[in-house]
Amino acid sequence: MKFLKIGALIGMLSAALMLCDPVMAKEYKRITIGTEASYAPYAFKDKSGKMVGFEIDVANDLCRRMGLQCEIVDQAYDSLIPSLLSGRFDSIMAAIGITPAREKVISFSRPYVTTPMVFVTTSASDLTALKISPSNLNLDKFDADEESAIKKITSALKGKTVGVQVGSNFETFMKKFMPTVRVSTYDTTDNMMLDLTAGRIDAGMVSFNFLKPLMEKPDGKNLRTFGPSMTNGPFGSRVAAGFRKNDDQLRAMFDKAIGEAISDGSLRRLAIKWFGFDNSPKE
Repeated sequence: MKFLKIGALIGMLSAALMLCDPVMAKEYKRITIGTEASYAPYAFKDKSGKMVGFEIDVANDLCRRMGLQCEIVDQAYDSLIPSLLSGRFDSIMAAIGITPAREKVISFSRPYVTTPMVFVTTSASDLTALKISPSNLNLDKFDADEESAIKKITSALKGKTVGVQVGSNFETFMKKFMPTVRVSTYDTTDNMMLDLTAGRIDAGMVSFNFLKPLMEKPDGKNLRTFGPSMTNGPFGSRVAAGFRKNDDQLRAMFDKAIGEAISDGSLRRLAIKWFGFDNSPKE
């Protein structure tokens, strides 16, 4: 009995030490971050094939602050979350908005950029004459004004085709709020925009952060927005890094680094560099 009591005591002490010992925390040295390098200016490839863009710069800045070696991997958007969950990536950064549906599956860092979502068409389209009030829809509250605006847009899109990226929050929005509108899905937003400018679809849905720099280039001079901008609901309005739900330590490291980048103005400078305006979080 004496030996049993001593053994039990040792076991209890060992368990307590394991719970309290900070050395038990995982030591990160190298991580892999998944992205989609076909969504300028967030992440895309330059003429040499090198990945560049806002999120590439942000990821490198955060990794420097955390003292980590980071490998950034390009992969199709709709497979990023499954690959994160399977362990292929430690984190994902791909213009991923924080939404309730996604929060059921993965966890998010604090936001590093904000953005509204918009409909886009070409200057030749009759959709450019569409006037909607209010000019911004908050899809979280969705009151009578929001409902009226959605009905007007749905009516204007009757018989037309809207392009969205497959697996995106734009596809989710169209299925939930405009189920009667014809939708065409694309593997990348770039391919959707090519079909829009070629006249093969009538409209598309994009982040304003994606669209504004494009409209300022010669290739985008004929692009126009129509209808209101939209935030929250299936979109969210904040973009953050994604993690597996049990990776609290790594997420906390990202949160700290993002906070530092907000405080010293780094995120603001990168936002202005890539988007042409400051859409960085202020706290």
